[in-house]
Amino acid sequence: MPLTQRQEQVLRTVVEEYIHTGAPVGSRYLSERYDFGVAPSTIRNDLAELEEMGMLAHPHTSAGRVPTDLGYRHYVDTILAERAAGRGGPQPAVEIAYDRARHEIEEALRETAEALSRVTELLAVVSAPDVTRSTVRHVEVLALQPRLVMVVVITGSGQVIKRTFSFDEPVDAGLADFARVYLNERLVGVELGSHRVAAAFDSPDLRGRERAFLEALRPAFERPGPAQADRLLLGGTSRLLDNLSREGASRLHELLELLEQRYNLLELLSEAMRVDGVFLRIGHEIGDPSLQACSLVAANYGVANRPLGAVSVLGPTRMDYQRVIATVRATADSLSRYLEDIW
Repeated sequence: MPLTQRQEQVLRTVVEEYIHTGAPVGSRYLSERYDFGVAPSTIRNDLAELEEMGMLAHPHTSAGRVPTDLGYRHYVDTILAERAAGRGGPQPAVEIAYDRARHEIEEALRETAEALSRVTELLAVVSAPDVTRSTVRHVEVLALQPRLVMVVVITGSGQVIKRTFSFDEPVDAGLADFARVYLNERLVGVELGSHRVAAAFDSPDLRGRERAFLEALRPAFERPGPAQADRLLLGGTSRLLDNLSREGASRLHELLELLEQRYNLLELLSEAMRVDGVFLRIGHEIGDPSLQACSLVAANYGVANRPLGAVSVLGPTRMDYQRVIATVRATADSLSRYLEDIW
């Protein structure tokens, strides 16, 4: 059922009061504190109808109501519609110390997660670009010691992959220089782990000494294994657990396990990358039972209209959605500008 204009006002007021205080909201409180232009009995009737619609709940024997997942969803959809119409208010400023991470996207993402967690006082989750779909932008082959060589691969998404390789004999500096020139000539613009990468290492033009040296460096250009598949950077885990403990949320041990494994979170953020705008999942809209006391607010970041990853906040369903939505969107925009700048 569509809500009347007054019911929209009443629902929004209940949600915002509950977010602010954490206490059930009653009709007497609403009538005394807000001017809805109607008698208290009418407000009581509106609350009862909103409860029948499933947007409010009546906890225990309390005279007040609290929002349900459906009530939060209606409230959030209203906020998003206002933002789309340009009535969302000013974007908050999120201070991120990117100067310390001008050439290391992993460090920039970590800075983003920490800054976003500090501002929202919730858990911030940032997904890194998918290395398995990245192309090679530049290669360096550095002789660190006579028998130790570092390969640095800078990808098209701005990530820096570093691998060190040890050799039984000292490595000739000319051989390392040859490898750098050859790999840049053959691999720039090529997707990691692709057949074209294999062709560069298996080329019949290579002589025995060159082929053996390049073969030793080959793992730096293959698809990442399971140890590199964890692409989530988290900031403020303790803040989320503190918030949920205060809310009396159950299944905290399952949530801790999920944060350790991170697979379901990565799947959620992959879904967020397919959404143009703010992505929201509230309570039971999240499939994983251990996350159903939470809401997720996410927005993708990228360059040249190409999403590379997602910025998100995970917190209790009783979160300040107005502030969190605006902050997540501003942070994603800031990260996109940073990537455009370093490119």
